[in-house]
Amino acid sequence: MSLHPQLDDLLELRHQAHTLGVAAHHLVNSTFTGLYASVFRGTGLDFDEVREYREGDDIRNMDWLVTARTNVPHLKVFREERQRNVILCVDTGPHMSFGTRGTFKSIQAARCAALIGWAANKQHDRVGGVLFGNPATGIRYYRATPGRRGLWQLLRALTEPIEQGDTDESQLMSALQHLDSGAATGSLIFVIAPLNQVTAGLERILGSLRQRHDVVLLPVDDPADHELPAMGPVIFSNAAGELLEVDTDNEAGRQAFREDWEQRREELQQLTYRLGLGMIPVSTSDEIHRTLIEGLRQYAERR
Repeated sequence: MSLHPQLDDLLELRHQAHTLGVAAHHLVNSTFTGLYASVFRGTGLDFDEVREYREGDDIRNMDWLVTARTNVPHLKVFREERQRNVILCVDTGPHMSFGTRGTFKSIQAARCAALIGWAANKQHDRVGGVLFGNPATGIRYYRATPGRRGLWQLLRALTEPIEQGDTDESQLMSALQHLDSGAATGSLIFVIAPLNQVTAGLERILGSLRQRHDVVLLPVDDPADHELPAMGPVIFSNAAGELLEVDTDNEAGRQAFREDWEQRREELQQLTYRLGLGMIPVSTSDEIHRTLIEGLRQYAERR
């Protein structure tokens, strides 16, 4: 299996991944796109004004409160909802070349971005992105554009091999800061990354983003991130090259590992509640369409 996504796979997702089979093709794809539209696009209409009723107007749009107050029939007028900018902020760092079940984080993150991108494109939203974490390229920005051109450029970039090197965790903050200062007001921002550690700086920048945009976090996890496999003594190294031997057969150690992950995930969940963000966890072991469909349903219920 390749460590990085394949462009044909990401392009195929605009219809439906072939692995789900022909019978599920229309149902799953239309369900996801419909949920995206209902959660992030509403009715597809923006309120424009209230004016006096005219013969032939649709009485379903009557504004009964204004009518009662003025004793003159008034109508709510709507216009088509404006296109909005959808920004896919995706981690492409070396740590994304990891996966113990299902697929690799890099592939799952790219598929997640592709599905959201295609759903947004179908709703005529402008799609752009920010890719960060790759030591060879640094942070790359893709302006939100109508049509498929911008999305194709972004998906093509997501299929490029990830260069090995030290993970630069500061790139996430830099990418979010760029969006905070440069993204058009009212953008819909999806942050697709491991997001394992909540810091004061992260909460501050997400809070600032939330003041002008809708923000949805999609933490990408692998089962081994929270359930350390029993493999006997294993030597781990960190970004600084420091080595540590861990006895993975030690049940107490594995329990502490699991509890630490659960605490960090709870902190992230609480952050989303405080700031009013959406959150849809994504696992390498799960089928991405089903994950996003269920996540959008839960997000819609909380709103």
